[in-house]
Amino acid sequence: METLVQVLDNECTMYEKLLGLSSRKTAIIVSGDLKALAEITDEEQCVIGKIQRLEKERIVAMENIASVLNKDVDSLKLTDLIEILEKRPQDQKSLATQRDRLRNVAENVRRVNGQNQELLTSSLEMVRFEMNIIQASRRAPQTANYSRALDTTGDCLGYTSGGFDAKQ
Repeated sequence: METLVQVLDNECTMYEKLLGLSSRKTAIIVSGDLKALAEITDEEQCVIGKIQRLEKERIVAMENIASVLNKDVDSLKLTDLIEILEKRPQDQKSLATQRDRLRNVAENVRRVNGQNQELLTSSLEMVRFEMNIIQASRRAPQTANYSRALDTTGDCLGYTSGGFDAKQ
């Protein structure tokens, strides 16, 4: 039981670190600093790797507890375990505290990541919009020149097919 509480505590600490990085990431996304965004994303990946390792430890601890209690590990949840521990109020309280802490931190991480995702989507839409403006500015209107077949020639005003201007 103490192992599970310790693993949950470590997991909460890592999620809190991830929350801090995600919050810093929001300001970096707004400022558009791609180098800092890459650096903070690398830091997040390291923290996520540690969380995954702790999650494996948590699963092992839950398997051990389930085998001692003669319960199915797949159906045993922290809430169920807290109820089972009613005769051990100290363990019950520490486990409930860690569960609530983990739930709150995970919800905050989810919220901040959702905000970051919306900011990135908006930034991407802005880049697409600007690219469309740039592409449209290179397209000039067609001339009113007619061919012998009495249709327009399709010539554009001031438009060259090449993208390189050698006169500069």
